[in-house]
Amino acid sequence: SAEKTTRKCSIARGQREDHNKFGLQTLLASRCYSHGMQETDEEFDARWVTYFNKQDIDAWELRKGMNTLIGYDLVPEPKILEAALRACRRLNDLASAIRILEAVKDKAGPHKEIYPYLIQELKPTLDELGISTPEELGIDKV
Repeated sequence: SAEKTTRKCSIARGQREDHNKFGLQTLLASRCYSHGMQETDEEFDARWVTYFNKQDIDAWELRKGMNTLIGYDLVPEPKILEAALRACRRLNDLASAIRILEAVKDKAGPHKEIYPYLIQELKPTLDELGISTPEELGIDKV
């Protein structure tokens, strides 16, 4: 059973099979690191929204969460960023809110259409919370 599971993981990852000198099938580089269920995109988003929506989140948790989130190979969805910006507002931490926007712009990298889309989606929240974008503050050129 474990051999079948390993085989499925290996084949699913595009690893090759080989036959040894006795004609028995062996797997090369067959490792299956994840034994649990994979988190869906919706579950991932919900987990981070819940994290930033904690009413008792402190400044360290906010920074830790954003550093972890930015470390992933993705640009966070607007609903996650909205929750993070609301956490900044609860903490009266304007600097972190602006830093989040700067980090997301940097994370978008060469995909120039992502950041304007995020700002478009976040604009009602930014207006409601009284948060200016780095561009509105003129600090995007520094």
